Formats: sequence, C-alpha cells, structure tokens
Amino acid sequence: MRDESGVQGRSVSSVLIYVLGWYAILGCVLLGISVLIADFLVPHHDWIADTISDLGAGKYEFIVDIGIYSFSASLVSIALLAAHVYLEGWRWGIGVIGFAVLGLLVFLVGARNEYGDNDSDGVVIHVYLVYALGFLFAVLPWAMSQGANRISAAYRQTLIGLSVLWAFSAPIFFFLPDSVDGVYERYLGLIAFCITITMARLFIHCAKSL
Repeated sequence: MRDESGVQGRSVSSVLIYVLGWYAILGCVLLGISVLIADFLVPHHDWIADTISDLGAGKYEFIVDIGIYSFSASLVSIALLAAHVYLEGWRWGIGVIGFAVLGLLVFLVGARNEYGDNDSDGVVIHVYLVYALGFLFAVLPWAMSQGANRISAAYRQTLIGLSVLWAFSAPIFFFLPDSVDGVYERYLGLIAFCITITMARLFIHCAKSL
C-alpha cells in the first residue's frame, strides 16, 4: 500500500513539474507573439526605434498586456518549481524568492501603464521597476547555477553564461540613442526568455527522473 502511495505521489509531482515547466515556456512564446502582433497593428510604430513599452499604451495596449501578464506567470511558475524541486542551499533560496519577485515586477510593469504615454501623474515607478528587473535577471541565473550543476554541468554553464551576458548587455540600453533602443530592448527580452526557458527545461529534466 505504501509503495502504491509513493508511486502515485511521484506521478502527481512529475505531472505538476511538467505542467508548470511547459507553461513557463509557453508564457515566453505568448509574450513574443503579442509583441509581434502589436508591431503590425499599432499605427506608426517603428520596432527598431520604439520600445516594447510604447506598445503598452493606447488603443492596442491589451495585446502586449496579455503577453506581459503571461510572462509574469511564467516567472512565478519558475519560482514554484524551484521551491518544489529544491536543489541547493542559500543561493537556491535566493533564486526561489527572486523569481517570485521578478514575476511581481513584470506584472506591475503591465498593470501600472506608465510607459509609452508620457504619464507623469502621481508617483511614476516604471524606471525603478526596470532597474530592479535588470538587477535580478543578472543575479538569479548565477544564484541558481550551483544547484543546476547537480542536474547537469551544461545547465550550470548556460546559466552563468546568460548571467554574464545580461550583466554586460543590460546597462548599454540606457546609453543608446532613441533610434535603436527598440531593437536592443528586444534583444534583452530574448536573453530573459533564454534564462526562463533554461530553468523550465531543467525542471522538466528533473521530472523525467521522478
């Protein structure tokens, strides 16, 4: 009886990991698709010069907002997975909390609607959210890399590489001319997707061993 219960428990656990892991990947895809759709629908939008934030205001703001909320849920999914599959000590714990905070920050970026419309009413926090996002995306892959090494050295190397790439790439955005910052922001978005998808694949890999 105990054996059957144990098998059932492992089965439920693996299904949960699969669902959350694949959703984390899907959320990245949904944000990417929403940006592409908005690029075509929003009048006079230049995807090279205009940032994704510019798509989040106005008549078609709901398109990108759906993608942003989907990606926010992806990050929360990674946090839940990391808490469920605890691979290492304090650094992994930082990653659990950090990805949960990341999900909240991305949600706030979409919910506050302070971008693309020159909003100056009340307390404008968008730039502070961006700084926090930049810091966390640099630190979290490194924080998770030691635990990821228990699954495969390839995951560790990939996460460290993405952490270094983001740390060097993200600050450049603030010094770029307005004529190209849109396409550069999309490049940074791809790095964020790679971090999220790498973590999702790691957990899906873990589910196969349950």
